[in-house]
Amino acid sequence: MWPVVAARSAGLELRHLGFGGSAPLDSFMARVIRDAPAEVISTKIGINIVNLDSTRVRAFVPALHGFLDTIRDGHPTTPILLASPIFCGIHETPPGPGSIDVPSLGTDQVRFTATGLDGDTASGRLTLRVIRSGMETLAAGRMEPNLHYIDGLDLFGPTDAKSHPLPDALHPDTESHALIGKRFAHHLSHQLA
Repeated sequence: MWPVVAARSAGLELRHLGFGGSAPLDSFMARVIRDAPAEVISTKIGINIVNLDSTRVRAFVPALHGFLDTIRDGHPTTPILLASPIFCGIHETPPGPGSIDVPSLGTDQVRFTATGLDGDTASGRLTLRVIRSGMETLAAGRMEPNLHYIDGLDLFGPTDAKSHPLPDALHPDTESHALIGKRFAHHLSHQLA
């Protein structure tokens, strides 16, 4: 997993709170992070929210503010690296929810697909592009010197997806995790210098 690669590269002890497809900005997770000791905090937010179709654009930015505010209650000056989603073609413009691609059942590789349609964003549904834009605006607006926005496309972008396609159209493979971890470690090293 890329967080392990990044932590090892940066010489950090990792406390990984990945939820395997279930990370929609739950407030209890913010409290867990708030109450845990940390030299640096990283959060990668977005793909699960789109894949679950769990919120709308109106609620997303305030929920993210609240999540960060809760973390700041326990870590007022700790560097936070706020990473947006990596490239995932099925959710770049069509919103979720995600679903298993039925024709792939019974094959060597089960794949995922988005069930939303391009244009569904007019009703407030989220795509990865919408989430990245909201996160970048939020980070700039908070004007916190220790909050650092990382565009997920810098970790794994459309060009990377051509050379390292997501095998199931949703999750990176081992080589891609190594690539993402190496790139994230670069951001970590700047925060710990």
